[in-house]
Amino acid sequence: MREMNSTSRSTRRVFLLGMLALGAASMPALAATQAIAMRVWKDPNCGCCKDWIAHMEQSGFSASVADEGNNAARARLGVAQKFASCHTALVQGYVIEGHVPVADIQRLLKEKPKALGLAVPGMPIGSPGMDGPAYGGRRDAYQVLLIQKDGSAQVFTSYAGKA
Repeated sequence: MREMNSTSRSTRRVFLLGMLALGAASMPALAATQAIAMRVWKDPNCGCCKDWIAHMEQSGFSASVADEGNNAARARLGVAQKFASCHTALVQGYVIEGHVPVADIQRLLKEKPKALGLAVPGMPIGSPGMDGPAYGGRRDAYQVLLIQKDGSAQVFTSYAGKA
């Protein structure tokens, strides 16, 4: 009887250790699939803002949305009017102004520059959220700007246009 208990305990211990190892091995994958939280301020009637948010959510972001416009949020977060667009977001301490592509936001979060955030001033056709069927495949050239905390900016990424 004692030998059977010892074998059972041994088998059980190996099983439990195996399950723990399996769980630990899956933790990085689980963490990698967790959505990146973002807060978005926009006008409640803006369709392109909704499309940009959908673009972000399809790429692993989770948006909480304030449908109260973005002028007050933009001013509170320190983004100058010259960088303005129709929505403002906050992601991991960075301000995202306008139709910034997800690849640029991912790069920003990976590189972690000492900056205020990114902006695509205006609403360029062909940028995420401004790229639906209504635009007939048109893409205007535009730049994503890295805004510094002192209000200066430099080009972070340039996108070519297409007629």
